[in-house]
Formats: sequence, structure tokens, C-alpha cells
Amino acid sequence: MINTFDWFNKWSGYTPNKVALKDAETGKTLTYAQINNAANSIAHYLKDKHQLGKGDRIAIIAENELTQVLLFGAAQKMGIILVPINYRLAPAEVEYLLNDSASTLVLFDENCYDVHALKHKAEYEPIAPFIHFVEDEGPDYAVQFHEEDPIFILYTSGTTGFPKGTLYTHKMLFWNSINTALSLVISSATKTLNCMPLFHTGGWNVLLAPVLHHGGTIIMFKKFDAEKILNSIVTEKLDLFMGVPTMLKMIAELPQFDATDISFLNYIIVGGESMPVPLIRKYHDKEVPIRQGYGLTEVGPNLTSLHQSMAEKKQGSIGKPNFYVQVRVMDDEGNELPRNEPGELWITGPMVTPGYWQNTKATKNSIENGWFKTGDVAIMDEEGFIFIVDRKKHMYISGGENVYPVEVERVLLQHKSINEAVVFGIPHEKWGECGAALIVKGSEISEEEIKAYCLENLAKFKVPSEIHFIDSVPKGDTGKIDRKNMKKNFMSERNLI
Repeated sequence: MINTFDWFNKWSGYTPNKVALKDAETGKTLTYAQINNAANSIAHYLKDKHQLGKGDRIAIIAENELTQVLLFGAAQKMGIILVPINYRLAPAEVEYLLNDSASTLVLFDENCYDVHALKHKAEYEPIAPFIHFVEDEGPDYAVQFHEEDPIFILYTSGTTGFPKGTLYTHKMLFWNSINTALSLVISSATKTLNCMPLFHTGGWNVLLAPVLHHGGTIIMFKKFDAEKILNSIVTEKLDLFMGVPTMLKMIAELPQFDATDISFLNYIIVGGESMPVPLIRKYHDKEVPIRQGYGLTEVGPNLTSLHQSMAEKKQGSIGKPNFYVQVRVMDDEGNELPRNEPGELWITGPMVTPGYWQNTKATKNSIENGWFKTGDVAIMDEEGFIFIVDRKKHMYISGGENVYPVEVERVLLQHKSINEAVVFGIPHEKWGECGAALIVKGSEISEEEIKAYCLENLAKFKVPSEIHFIDSVPKGDTGKIDRKNMKKNFMSERNLI
């Protein structure tokens, strides 16, 4: 069992004046001692004002900001559970998450989200004033809790169309950090930035939490801005940078990119999807190695890594498992398959979630004897390198955001003028992929009306970019939608394949 959960308390004793966080926009910095003091004061405040304690849920609806890390520090002291929520979601979607998590306090950013449309019964409080707790120095706050207790509930869109809350424990936090440090060589000297959203595991757990665990420094960006990110990499002389291929493409397309020296980077970490070889070479030409990997909210998320020396030779591979990660490629009967045969990727290790929040059925379907069944089809070659050959349940990635077609379809089918709907991802020059919806009308409705309806009920990145009307939806012998052939025919007709 891990004895120490309170990372900021430890580092405030070792390097109290070391800068842990810097706000990229304002330049404001926080030391490890300041974060520890603020986390203590916040813990007392939450207990005294809101009567919160171990196991209670606090929802956060906000852009990336330093205050979220202060709350993370408080969670490590008092055992509360943070529920980060995407501020781009429609009110109905947010309402579902608040109700499902039974959050009793909602902290929100007044500049990016209006909570007045929400009916969920909870205390609502702006998050911005929490930064003032760095001026306090309250007494230490500590309670006893177990490594299997959650620190986050991280929601992922489910294949049923309803989001599932992944329980992310203190144990997972620790072992993901150890796996990350062993793979990427993270230490107290590490300096990097975070522009990944904190409502994703990628924002919290790819680099931010591991770097803070090891006493390093994080430059916090509210969101991705190619020019500002490139400037920060140079002026801050960062060791690492993590992004998805869409981000790296946008940086590489900047007019100043070719003339900018970024060769001091140890490497760039790429996740979300495979990076095209021409883009890899563009960074290799600037003497910047590319490290690709694979992750899941429910496991890690830092699970595999493709060493930079293999970036071109093994293009498309997610690499090999990280240090404390075990993998298997399994057939439908639960038998392990030989090399080069496709099957479902199963993963085990100390960073596997104990399950989904109040969802026994989903937990049982996903975890078998400690092995997490990813739903991704993979092969392992003779050298042990893993390749994902089919994405999880038809999910597509648009601008770094996971979109599950069944969730979009569920909303479309609630419209009285839509009889049937099929959604899938198609290539998009800027965002990597976007959604295409094939609609069977029940009564007259226009493309514009459908998009407006979607915007009322879905986050903007989930709204299909293309709407096409068809006469019927082809189905297989069992009555299931023949999604694979529909997409194949659609792409072929438009010369997209």
C-alpha cells in the first residue's frame, strides 16, 4: 500500500520555493509551498462552509487554470472526489453528469459557463476566488483514506450513448506517474506545459500529475493556441511537449516554424491517434524526436510508448507496454492469440480502474480478473510492437476530442422529424476528422434545422459537419446497422479512400 498521497506537502518540505506552476497568460507563479498552504486552507474551507469530506463529489466546470491544481492538492489531503466537466457541453449533457455523480458542490468559471440553465440541486460557487487561498497559511489538513479511494470521476462517452464515470483512484494516480517517469525520464528538473483540457484524463494524467509528483514545473495554458505554444516552448526552454497530431500540424504550419529552433526538446509526446510520417519527418528535420503512445481513461492513461528511434520504422505502432503494464491480444472466447493475429487488446497492472461510478454492468463487461478489455482491435508483431487496427466502437477523434457516433445518433433520433440516423467520422483537413450524418427523414426537415437542433443538445465538436439525406439505412441479417459498409460506400463515392 502507498503511504503518501499528499505530494505538495512533501515537496513543500523539500523545495518550498521551487516554482510548480506558471500561468501562461498572466505570468503568475505558484511555488510548492504556496500550493500546499492553499490546499490546506481550501480543505478547511470546504469542510467548514460546505460540510464536505472524504468521498464527497465536487464538479468543476472551467477552463484550465491554476486553481484546479489547488483543488487537486486539497483532494489529496481530504479524500474528496473531483468531477471535471467539459464546459463546452450543452446544459442537458452537464445536467446528466451532475445528477449521475450526485455532486454537492459545483465550482464554475463565470467567463466560460453560465450555470443558470442548470437545475441540479447543489451549491454553486465561482472558482476564480479560490486563487486567493494562496495568501493563507492554514493548519495542516489530513485524513486517513485508502489507495483505492477515488480522487477523480472522469466521464467518457459510452457506447450506449450515455457517459460513464471512470473511477480514478490515488493508486492509479501513483502508478501512472511511475510508468510515465520510467518511460519519459521525468524528474524534478522537468519543465513542460499543459494545454490539454483538464476535463480529460489527458489534461491531468499524461504529464501534469506525473511532473508535479516528481517536483517539476508546469506552464498552464487555458487552451491550445499554436503561436503561443511555440513561443512558450522557445522562451521557457521546455524539456517536453505533449500534443495530438492536429496540434502539431497547426504548429508546423506557422510561418515562423521553419526558422524556429526547438532542437533542445528531449522529444514531443504524441497521443490520440497515429501521426503521419511526413509530419514526423518535419519534426525530425528540426532534430526533435517524436514519442508516440496509447492511453485510456480507465487504465493509466500512459500505457504504451514507441521509442523515438522507431518513430519511422514502426510508424502506426503504439509501441511496447510501459514498465508496470501487461498486455494480451485475445480472441472472442478469451484465448490469447499468437503474434500478428488481430484480437481485442486487454491490459492489466496497478493502474487499472476498479470500475465505473455506480455502473456495475459496465464494470463487469469491461474488467475480467483484473484485465481491462479495451474494445480496441490490435496485433502484436514478432518484435513485440503493438498496432491498433480498428478504433474503439467506431469512435472518431475531431480536433483531439473523442466523439462517439452512438451518442450523437441518440440525440438525432429524439427529433420528431428524424426516423433513422447513422453517424461516422470522415477526414477533415484541419481537425483530423469530423462527423458525417446520414439521415432518413420522417417529415420535412432541413440540414440547417438539424445542425441548429444538435447545437442545442450537443457540444459543438460533436455536431456533424455534414448532413446527408438517404432513403433507408442498410442492415445485416441480424437487423444491426451495416455501419462499416455505409461508411466505406460513402467514402468511396467521394474519393476519400
